[in-house]
Amino acid sequence: MHLTIRHETTYSYDQPVPYGLQQLRVRPKSRPGQTVLEWSVEVEGGAQQLMFEDEHANSVDLVSFDPDQSQVTIRSFGTVDIEDQGGVIGKHRGHVPLWLFQRETDLTEAGPGVARLIHQLDTGGSDLDKLHALSTLILREIPYSTDQNSAELTAEQALKAKHGVCQDHAHVFVTAARSLGFPARYVSGYLMMDDRVDQDATHAWAEAHVDGLGWVGFDVSNGISPDARYVRVATGLDYHDAAPILGLRVGGGTETMKVALQVQQ
Repeated sequence: MHLTIRHETTYSYDQPVPYGLQQLRVRPKSRPGQTVLEWSVEVEGGAQQLMFEDEHANSVDLVSFDPDQSQVTIRSFGTVDIEDQGGVIGKHRGHVPLWLFQRETDLTEAGPGVARLIHQLDTGGSDLDKLHALSTLILREIPYSTDQNSAELTAEQALKAKHGVCQDHAHVFVTAARSLGFPARYVSGYLMMDDRVDQDATHAWAEAHVDGLGWVGFDVSNGISPDARYVRVATGLDYHDAAPILGLRVGGGTETMKVALQVQQ
């Protein structure tokens, strides 16, 4: 399936920004089951300084703001061919060892909430059965709700809140899967919704490494493994490693952000 994506993010400031620098992880890469046919990144109010591959083999564009800008717009667009592999990504690749994906981070530190979650889990069946059961249990315990839209909640905070968005589901899954002994990672990317072209935001899900299969994806929020509607862009230990845009600035006062995203066949 060919998917065409157009992703535009505009930052506006009530005072000119003398200096700003951002890392963009908005450029998909060709990987097993995913072929990038064309892709471009454009910046208004800034300039692309360089492109590099980070430790997780994500493509990263480094963008600097032009001096004293009050508005910066980043456009990322292209076409990707996706093959439905039932969520199976396959063997581990990249620059970091597999064991690294069992390491906790500030956002994925297991505590009493994760322990209680795992205690409810039916640990029978295969490893794959166990992980699917974990995904189902998380969605039951944390129903999807946009009342909370920060990507900075820890897994424990999301469990305590009892509701969350895709980033929360991914963090809880990653944390619990690691506690069960599975290497696990956070994934950011794009999802084509069946009932619309305009999307509210980018999407996030999780992957766990299963012996004999390799990396397998789990979209807790939608209760499925990723199919041909999903475009993987970046992976990492948590949101901070795979966020579409992260950066810093000096001055600028109050920042507002507007996102326009279209994903269609």
